Amino acid sequence: MSSYADRLAALRAQLAEDRLDGFVVPLTDEHMSEYVGSYAQRLEWLTGFKGSAGSAVVLPQEAAIFTDGRYTLQVRSQVSGDQWSYQSVPETSIASWLKDHAPQGGRIGYDPWLHSRDWVRQASDALKARGAELVAVALNPIDIVWQDRPEASKARLVVQPDEFAGQSSADKRSAIADWLVKQGADTAVLAALDSIAWTFNVRGADVSHTPVALAYALVNADGTADLFVASEKVGPDVAQHLGNGVRLHERADFEAALRTLGPKNVAVDPERSVAAIFEALDAAGATIISQRDPTVLPRAIKNRVEIAGHQAAQARDGAAIARFLRWVEIEAPKGQLDELTASDRLEAFRADTGLLKDLSFDSISGAGPNGAIVHYKASPETNRTFDQDSLYLIDSGGQYADGTTDITRTLAIGTPSDEMRDRFTRVLRGHIALASAIFPKGVRGSQLDSFARRPLWEAGLDYAHGTGHGVGSFLSVHEGPQRISPAGSSQSGGDEPLAAGMILSNEPGYYKAGAYGIRIENLVLVVEKPQANADKETLGFDTLTFAPIERRLIVKEMLLPTELAWLDDYHAQVLAKIGPQLDGEDRAWLEAACARL
Repeated sequence: MSSYADRLAALRAQLAEDRLDGFVVPLTDEHMSEYVGSYAQRLEWLTGFKGSAGSAVVLPQEAAIFTDGRYTLQVRSQVSGDQWSYQSVPETSIASWLKDHAPQGGRIGYDPWLHSRDWVRQASDALKARGAELVAVALNPIDIVWQDRPEASKARLVVQPDEFAGQSSADKRSAIADWLVKQGADTAVLAALDSIAWTFNVRGADVSHTPVALAYALVNADGTADLFVASEKVGPDVAQHLGNGVRLHERADFEAALRTLGPKNVAVDPERSVAAIFEALDAAGATIISQRDPTVLPRAIKNRVEIAGHQAAQARDGAAIARFLRWVEIEAPKGQLDELTASDRLEAFRADTGLLKDLSFDSISGAGPNGAIVHYKASPETNRTFDQDSLYLIDSGGQYADGTTDITRTLAIGTPSDEMRDRFTRVLRGHIALASAIFPKGVRGSQLDSFARRPLWEAGLDYAHGTGHGVGSFLSVHEGPQRISPAGSSQSGGDEPLAAGMILSNEPGYYKAGAYGIRIENLVLVVEKPQANADKETLGFDTLTFAPIERRLIVKEMLLPTELAWLDDYHAQVLAKIGPQLDGEDRAWLEAACARL
């Protein structure tokens, strides 16, 4: 099917054949993943939307696509307004939209392997107001009409050695077993792919830029486990690594295994496990204990080995970034540089380290107005040449065996305007305020979010995304449960108390639609920061990311003395940490870029 209109028509025809009056299309997979394999990119296939978060509803006469503030511009450029109405989350939810738009008495289909149990309840309740019902489908209708749908990846698992993990898989399973005993549970269901990769100290290549493998697991109170993964993906090295305490099964056998767990007590995470898992356990007569996946917090709180690995990866990555920044400074004035060439060159600088496994996400390489699209992805159709007297935003990261990186820099191409410099300096001041924050133990990310926004708020400005997300260790670049985001935002996790060992991003920004985008992002580590005469234990951040910040965009007079001191100290650390990796003209450029302001 060549056009998206044809695809929408084909889906509607299939829904009519299935006696359905609508269907809900989320952008996720059977593991509630943020990033999914090509086989699960149903929303993109149907609509053309290439963002990493969104959903849609198709009814016989109308259709709607739902995205949050990060994708306001992107969704309108990629999805036809002739076929789709644009809905903003969290202002409008799928449930509330269905309550107003579903046909009276209609049957709205959903795939129980792609939605949470809570979502099913909310949507079902909303539909009752119209005498309609939510209907689980046995076969996703998109999969029926998607004729050239890719197969799931067959890539093999690889061992993540203890020298990078810092803890053996057996010890991790033993800790989960202890947790199960305390919960009065026999078994824990692990459905999130990063939870499985972390627990078993394995990595995969089934999801672009995220080193995970398609699998499920059951971890038992005796420390043994059952791992459900396609047998063709497990080589002798992985089998030996897993040992006798892990029984291997085909991934396709997972649902049947769930139906054998009655009358056991089974711990399941309602946020990370799809509705179909709960349905299978209910059918088995199991007692379900709804608890957060027991690996989530231990995975978020990095051990000493993981922290050391991150520091090494960040220093290595920072040197590649510095080489790239100098390269842009040389190439941009020639008038030929474009977004795709720039992002490809940055990947090459990272690859030159000899240790790059993959990018940690598709680079956001935005010149001029494309920089205002928060999660922009350059393509041959949208690729822009760098204009003089403009801004260029590059948000990128690398996957290394010892750590995952994520950094954003905004560069001046030619001579920036006074407005650009004012906005950049306000973003920088917010970045510094968060990086410098000292706070009592128990504080949540939602309580810190306004630190980064205040300099923008003072000028009546803001940005429509969270300020910080958790980051994994050679795992997902977006990792929970911690976040720095406004309370009650659609990006969950802001209510998790921050704890020493957590890694987060610090990335305030400003975006002027049709003109330019600004973002400054470093990764930070939560550490203990004892204060004299304090009544409580206090925490703060140590910056992990080291690369120069664009000095031509800074209005020095707008910085407080403490902010100027922070910036000079930061650049001194950049020179100390990545300078030894550079020589010749690269080293000379770095020294100038890191000179005291």
